[in-house]
Amino acid sequence: QVQLVESGGGLVQPGGSLRLSCAASGSIFSINTMGWYRQAPGKQRELVATITSGGSTTVAHSVKGRFTISRDNAKNTVYLQMNSLKPEDTAVYYCNADLKTYDSSWYTHWGQGTQVTVSS
Repeated sequence: QVQLVESGGGLVQPGGSLRLSCAASGSIFSINTMGWYRQAPGKQRELVATITSGGSTTVAHSVKGRFTISRDNAKNTVYLQMNSLKPEDTAVYYCNADLKTYDSSWYTHWGQGTQVTVSS
C-alpha cells in the first residue's frame, strides 16, 4: 500500500506564504517525477509544478517566480513553497508521484488534497 499525505494548507492573507509538504510512504522501490496540481471550485485540475528525481523542474506560468518546488529523495517528500499568494491561488492542492513498489509496475499515485485559501 502506498500513501501520499499532504500537509501545510490553510488560510493566508494576500501576499502571504505557505509551504506544502507531501510525503510518500509504503513499499516504495523508486520514485520518478513528483508534482503538485490544484483544482479551484468549478475549474479543472491544473498543473502547478513538477520535479524529477534528478531535480529538473517545471513550473506553471501563472505561479512562476512565486512558487518553488523541491524534494528530499531520502524522505520521499516533495515540497511547494508558495510566496506572494493571490486570491486566485485559492484551490485544493494535490500532490502526485510516479513510483514503483517492490511488487508493482510504475503507477501515478495521488494524495487526498489540502485546501489553500487566500483571503483577507
